[in-house]
Amino acid sequence: MRRDLAAFERALAKDPMEVVLPLAIFLATFLIGWLIRRLVLRALSAWSARSGRRGGLILIQALRGPTLIWSLILAVHLGMQASDLPRRFTGIESDTLLVLWVCSLTLMCMRLVGDLVRLYGDQIPGALPVTTLTRNLAQIAVVILGASLLLKHFDFSLAPILTALGVGGLAVALALQDTLSNLFGGFYVAVAGQVRPGDYIKLNTGEEGYVTDIGWRCTTIRALANNMVIVPNAKLSQAIVTNYSLPEKRIGSNLQVGVSMDSDPDRVERILLEIGKQGALEISGMLNDPQPSVAFEPGITDSGLGFTLNYQVAEFAAQPGVRNELRRRVLRRFRAEGIGTPFPTRTVYMHSGETGASS
Repeated sequence: MRRDLAAFERALAKDPMEVVLPLAIFLATFLIGWLIRRLVLRALSAWSARSGRRGGLILIQALRGPTLIWSLILAVHLGMQASDLPRRFTGIESDTLLVLWVCSLTLMCMRLVGDLVRLYGDQIPGALPVTTLTRNLAQIAVVILGASLLLKHFDFSLAPILTALGVGGLAVALALQDTLSNLFGGFYVAVAGQVRPGDYIKLNTGEEGYVTDIGWRCTTIRALANNMVIVPNAKLSQAIVTNYSLPEKRIGSNLQVGVSMDSDPDRVERILLEIGKQGALEISGMLNDPQPSVAFEPGITDSGLGFTLNYQVAEFAAQPGVRNELRRRVLRRFRAEGIGTPFPTRTVYMHSGETGASS
């Protein structure tokens, strides 16, 4: 190494152009690369603004950093090729630039794949639901591919690594038992497709809400009160889950209405059906297909006559708002029609008892 440095110093003192020329090539190449990078990014930005597609923005964010590194790599490579440095330096330079190029390309592909899965993964027929777990799995696949390329270039054998993993796999599995159970539980939930982000679910333990994400360790659920419920994946995979979004989001709901005993059942049914059909056209979240129906159920009760207005809502969370608006409309209509509402009544029979006196 000292001999190479001494030879380099003698060459520099003898002919300074051996350093000036490679440096000029380095600067010129880097400036040209920087200019091309700027023009490409500007063209992509203009295309994305015209088309309104987010794919252009994803590509811009993915290329912004790596393209600058690639310009630097190319500039260093051309500058070194134009110099008369010893073979030892050029060999190290080539390997270093190759590692830097593969790492930057891998990081760019990781970010690109993660964003593409997040935005377009749910549009692919038969693909897994788009979650943090699926995005991470896609990015890990890219990292494995990049690492295998580097190992193949340096002729590094994977057999020792696989042997070590096989020997220590049992110990790692025992130490990370809970973590691995949550990991495979989340993978099972994501692959099964029975619980997806955006679905409204209810567990047998009482927790309910919208599924926001399925991660490595846990699944997050946003309740209607806007708080987050965190459920370990292992618990979720073993729980009894009611998914109100499958097989479709719309569900049936009903509203029970009671009237006084002296009301005409046919008239009450007709009024409730009119309210239901009109509400299906005006109330947000209430569906008109299938149309609402009325049933004389539960029928004759202790306090009056009971009817049930059946209807469909767009999703589970729409039920409270639809039911509240229907109650208001029923009350106003009954008051206008002179239909009384029931109240608890009891009939009490009084019996007079005869008592005899003994002498």
